[in-house]
Amino acid sequence: MTRSGTDILISGASVAGPVLAYWLRRYGFTPVVVERTPELRLGTGGHAVDLFEPAVEVAARMGVLDRVRAARTRTAVLTMVRPGRRQVDVDLERLAAGVSDDRHVEVMRGELAAILHEATRDDVEYVFGDSISGMSEDAGGVDVTFDKGAPRRFDLVIGADGLHSTVRRLAFGPESDYRRFLGGYLAAFSLPNHLGLDGRLMMYSAVDKLIGFYPVWQTGEARAVFMLRRAEEFDYHHRDLARQKELLRGAFAGEGWEVPRLLAELDGAEDFYLDSISQILMDDWTRGRFALVGDAGYSPGPAIGGGTTVAVVGAYTLAGRLAAADGDHTAAFPAYQEELRPYVLRTREVGPAVMKTLVPANRAGSDLRAAFLRLLPRLPAPVRRAILSSDSRASKVLASAEIRDYAPVG
Repeated sequence: MTRSGTDILISGASVAGPVLAYWLRRYGFTPVVVERTPELRLGTGGHAVDLFEPAVEVAARMGVLDRVRAARTRTAVLTMVRPGRRQVDVDLERLAAGVSDDRHVEVMRGELAAILHEATRDDVEYVFGDSISGMSEDAGGVDVTFDKGAPRRFDLVIGADGLHSTVRRLAFGPESDYRRFLGGYLAAFSLPNHLGLDGRLMMYSAVDKLIGFYPVWQTGEARAVFMLRRAEEFDYHHRDLARQKELLRGAFAGEGWEVPRLLAELDGAEDFYLDSISQILMDDWTRGRFALVGDAGYSPGPAIGGGTTVAVVGAYTLAGRLAAADGDHTAAFPAYQEELRPYVLRTREVGPAVMKTLVPANRAGSDLRAAFLRLLPRLPAPVRRAILSSDSRASKVLASAEIRDYAPVG
């Protein structure tokens, strides 16, 4: 089945973009995905992300769930390190015994993006190493110019291009109108696994600072993730990597453990990433022939708000609504917003709540977490299962989206 007259440009090839492209193609549309980066990074790109029940269901319907589960991070032991305190080791596999993982998978973001790209690359056009530079809408479509490629015309343009969305800026206005800083920063990069970690997550916890260091079994390297609580925003451009590395070094200077060695690897890190932990708050994610999906329209907050699950659900919903409306965006876009809005509003509350507890604001908070980790193995099995299951408040919220059937697929 091919739907005539509905060529759709998608900006962004991380998670939401390929999921949207997959379903649009299945429904008979002609999606084109443009991605600023020159290529996908396999295995190491990004940090570990969580897919909760609705995203797991979408992955199953796409036929990629087995691959996603095979690529899971395989963290078996958590070791918590604190300045001046003895370390705490927790056997996560023993704790999780009897707790089903059917509704939750943790996977590297880059690995997930590669799986989604492979599921779509044979029948979806991808344009890597280019970006949208301008858009002009008229009654019949959108004329799009690119940084490198020749101008093209599309019926619709969808921004799946993240927190700093180009589509959002061009169609809806400046980022400052919509971004809400939650008081923290996230940085991540790949580096040698100099501690020889195998299935072990090392977590360094200090006041206003948290570091995770864990192996990436697909590559033999490791991944360092830095989180920082900070009231004021740093002054930098999101493309200025040198400045970002300088800020990270300054923020974690003087910390002990393996921190100096981790920071020493910054110069050689080709996949370094740093960004504020911020939400995108918009009343509308559609305007005319433009729409936003995932972090571009409703980011709940990187690393703390289940943004990957929300992005997958949003992409699936948008494609489904376009199919149900037979490509009529004037009907599909309002239906997309109406259906997804309650879920987005619920998940929007997760980020600020998690931010308050994830990075300790004082030494007592760090000690309390360590005490909890020591106590957890001693609790009765039913209590442990209740704590470790997907029935926490945040997990309940992220699992609350309904995955519907919209239209026959081709």
